[in-house]
Amino acid sequence: MSVGLEDGDVDVVRHPQARRTKLSFDPVSGRARLTLPPRASLQRALEWARGQGEWIERQRNMLPHPRPFVADAIVPVEGVDRRIVWDAGAGRLPRLEGDRLVVGGPAEMVPRRVAAWLRRHALAVLADDTAFYAARAGVGVTGVTVGDPRGRWGSCASHGAIRYSWRLILAPAEVRRATAAHEVAHRVHMNHSPAFHALVATLYGRDPVAERWWLRAHGAALHWFGRSGDSRGG
Repeated sequence: MSVGLEDGDVDVVRHPQARRTKLSFDPVSGRARLTLPPRASLQRALEWARGQGEWIERQRNMLPHPRPFVADAIVPVEGVDRRIVWDAGAGRLPRLEGDRLVVGGPAEMVPRRVAAWLRRHALAVLADDTAFYAARAGVGVTGVTVGDPRGRWGSCASHGAIRYSWRLILAPAEVRRATAAHEVAHRVHMNHSPAFHALVATLYGRDPVAERWWLRAHGAALHWFGRSGDSRGG
């Protein structure tokens, strides 16, 4: 549930394995989270959380800035910065022209059209990446889809379907490819055992430690692309 505090809403969650009250902050959603043990007093926890207002505000001040898909905004496509160019006379389907992403039609439709194009482009590119690593691993993949999960960059089902975050198209190409190699490796090992990580390194060509680090350091910021300026905080 969500409760109102002086410094904004806080999501309250009772966790069966929690041993103490904990206050955390999600840089993807921009919201504070108060985790309580099953029998902890909600009133006492809220009183304690109210005293952490300065900490919550510091966390909000460190959030990435919203990056709406509007004319003249910069959006990374496969890790390369592109400027969104609105041209009313251009085709309504966005197209890449060098370092520009040209969009036509009504100006108010630019954010929606850019977001839809990025999802389609992400699906096409990630499907190609997946096919490449599946062929290298000698495994089959029953389907590739994209979504917008908050906590995972990819997932592989036991029946062979792989699903990615479309926001990987905003990351450098090597980060996206490393994620595809990771998910394809799950077609052999549905775990994160040493054998799994060894297969990822074999498929990708090396241990993608730098790519994992990039997602940990910069992944949250990718979730702020496409957000409007009023979506920061609270």
